[in-house]
Amino acid sequence: MDQTTEPQSEELALSQKLKDTILSPMKQTFVGKDEIIDLLGICLVARENLFLLGPPGTAKSALVQDLSRRIEGNIFDYLLTRFTEPNEIFGPFDIRKLREGELITNTEGMLPEATFVFLDELLNANSAILNSLLMVLNERIFRRGRETRALPTLMVVGASNHLPEDSALSALFDRFLVRVRCDNVEPDQLSQVLTAGWKMDVKREQTQGTMSIDEIRSLQNSLAQANFSQVQSDYVALIHRMRKAGIDVSDRRAVKLQRLLAASAILSGRLKVNRTDFWILRSIWHTEEQIEILASLVNDAIDQADETEKQSGHPRSRSADVPDPELLVRDIEQLEQRCDDESLTEIERAQLQDQVTLLASRCQWVESDQQKTFLTEKIDKLRERLHSLSD
Repeated sequence: MDQTTEPQSEELALSQKLKDTILSPMKQTFVGKDEIIDLLGICLVARENLFLLGPPGTAKSALVQDLSRRIEGNIFDYLLTRFTEPNEIFGPFDIRKLREGELITNTEGMLPEATFVFLDELLNANSAILNSLLMVLNERIFRRGRETRALPTLMVVGASNHLPEDSALSALFDRFLVRVRCDNVEPDQLSQVLTAGWKMDVKREQTQGTMSIDEIRSLQNSLAQANFSQVQSDYVALIHRMRKAGIDVSDRRAVKLQRLLAASAILSGRLKVNRTDFWILRSIWHTEEQIEILASLVNDAIDQADETEKQSGHPRSRSADVPDPELLVRDIEQLEQRCDDESLTEIERAQLQDQVTLLASRCQWVESDQQKTFLTEKIDKLRERLHSLSD
């Protein structure tokens, strides 16, 4: 027997267990949150961080708490304010050790001992805790003075109702590879939410862990076996297209994003990454105006996949992706505002033209003919403005 066959089947069996016993039951509990739950699964396997953008009361904390209970993990859940001190996150200094002249942190029940971390209003983080948080997010290391320790953290989820506005917080936001909106459900789903929410409140304490921490770590370790040979050239081409469209993907991020692609393959029952795994790259936006642009670029790349790839692809890659007309209007108006900037360089104007072309292709998928006509007219006017700028 091939020596690689047994380990592969064992690891892929764990991925199936994660889907069947954790992700699928969560989707039944949290109505309208399927995409977020799929992304939680990807980030868990990839050991990467997830950022949720949305208002309070949309189940952001509840999702992470439920995931933690199902994996028998310890969760550290905290609401950050501008006045949050390091002691509130990492724990106070151990008084007994302090009397002996040692600065040792008492981390019992605090972030350094958690397997799951949820930081609400993440972007309220102040400079006092910022550097320590960056090390936690990037390296899974806690450092305070001479004290350094590796953390057991499987995943960090951050949430906010706004995006970063200054450079210091942008560095923090950058540590979250995956970003997704978490909004209130559609009106026709509210009745389902009420029913599911009541059941969850009643049965909250009955949720039993169905996977162990060791099983999750084994699943994370299987990333090393992922094979990128089939998609490397396509992935490089897609990163170049993103950069050309004005979406910043640094070399460091391009390397780390491969972990997400590998996680998608593993959760699809494969160790060979294919083009359908690019779906996860729809969720690496920096600003909301990039959401539709990224969707267009990524969907074009997925369309190049052959039938064999599509049949074994992650279900999220095959999901219907009808663009939101309101988001398209907002994105077009934001590009119109950028056209008013007289300091635009030739490169920036070229990027604007590429973004307009991508939005135009997305507009053709709008279902309503009236909305499609309205959007097309706005795109045509925007193209005329850009053409006049280049004359």
